[in-house]
Amino acid sequence: MQYESENSCYKEKSVNPHLLLQHKCLEIHHLMTEIASFFSSVNRWIQNSLAIRLLISGFLVLILLIPISWVKDLIRERQGRQQEVIRELGAKWGESQTVSGPYLTIPYYKDVSYHTGDEEDKVRVVSERRLAYFLPETLDIDGLVKEEIRHRSLFKVVLYNAEMDLAGTFKRPDFSEWKIDPDKIKWDEASLSLGLSDLRSVQKQINIQWGKNAYPLNPGLPSKDVLQTGISTRVEISEEEEIAFTVDLDFNGSSELYFVPMGKVTNVKLASKWPDPSFVGAFLPDRDEDMEKLDYSKGFAEKWNVLHLNRPYPQQFRGKVAGINASAFGVKLLLPNEHYGKSMRSAKYAILLIGLTFMVFFFVQILNRIRLHPFHYLLVGLALTVFYSLLLSISEHLGFALGYSISAVAVVLLVSLYSLAIFNSKRHAGILGLILVMLYTFIFIILESQDYALLIGSIGLFLTLALAMYLSRNIDWSNPVGEKESPEKLI
Repeated sequence: MQYESENSCYKEKSVNPHLLLQHKCLEIHHLMTEIASFFSSVNRWIQNSLAIRLLISGFLVLILLIPISWVKDLIRERQGRQQEVIRELGAKWGESQTVSGPYLTIPYYKDVSYHTGDEEDKVRVVSERRLAYFLPETLDIDGLVKEEIRHRSLFKVVLYNAEMDLAGTFKRPDFSEWKIDPDKIKWDEASLSLGLSDLRSVQKQINIQWGKNAYPLNPGLPSKDVLQTGISTRVEISEEEEIAFTVDLDFNGSSELYFVPMGKVTNVKLASKWPDPSFVGAFLPDRDEDMEKLDYSKGFAEKWNVLHLNRPYPQQFRGKVAGINASAFGVKLLLPNEHYGKSMRSAKYAILLIGLTFMVFFFVQILNRIRLHPFHYLLVGLALTVFYSLLLSISEHLGFALGYSISAVAVVLLVSLYSLAIFNSKRHAGILGLILVMLYTFIFIILESQDYALLIGSIGLFLTLALAMYLSRNIDWSNPVGEKESPEKLI
């Protein structure tokens, strides 16, 4: 009977599936409760962890560098388009010009011995034609540059017309130091050459007064040893020790004008009413009181004086010579608003602007117990990146300074109004807006003050670090913010 009772009890348990199902459900419910509690704890830890917030903020800063790089590519594209317009108009009007010369080219023949290479190893003498080059003793250039601005769509190009008076003297060429037979010098084939980099822009026939004779100059050079492009003419070499010359040039060009100091003493005087010159090349202009008396208060009137000792090639040489183009000097006519270059420079400070703005949000959040989602940071960061797109597009029409001001005001208002909504505090939103105004003003000063950009930037970063250290002096970084009963409102 006892056996049957135990067996019946076992059968009762085994045939009661509802109790087993209830038991399994309780186990699953208990497990799900533990999992939910674990994820809830993790979520609270993530929300209250300062390290996680810092990591997320830093990650968002890196993510926002992607649209910043797109903006930089857009700036480069617009710069490239501007250069295309400059080349296009330059090809029709005149490209950057380089005036070189004049110089004399005189052929001569030299006997050269060659071994025939046969069994008897005979020597064969060949008379080869070669060229000798002679540069002027003095070269004086007096030029006037008349500039004008041409527009193509949104782009501007500086074009100019140059009127040049060249004068100087040549000494009679002397071959004695090379020990060349005077009978093998072809005096009757002597030619005078003048270098001009873009012959398409010449506006009138060029004639040279050579001693008592006048010769018309024609396209082409007797050789490519000295220059690649230019004009030349045959001239007569007289028995006089010194030969004077004069030549007038009238040509067009764009952006830049260079001179090569061919003379033993080269003097260049150049004047223009263009208000923004940049003196470039191997030599800077000298101060000259006579040039300063000219009425070019809105432009420039400058003088260069270059000696043959200042350049890497001699007064006379044979064959090819190096260093001709390296000695060129001149002027570049700058546009008043090079907004593409400044826009690119401002974009380089994007990570600084975004990082400091996120730092302000972080301190407002920490010190005032305000819950901010990473999406809030992302929207603010995108607003800061839109600034550079606005700056590029507006500055193309209104100039860099005005474009920068309009773009900065628009972004500051946008971020401040958004901050007012998420902070729910006019005080905090006003402080953020004021800080953004200071940041944009600080970056603008750096962009406009190239000479003191490093000094101003270093001082600004030092003050920013000092402010961050001051605001974070009372934060207990070891405890989550949520554990504090009363927040310390320091800003």
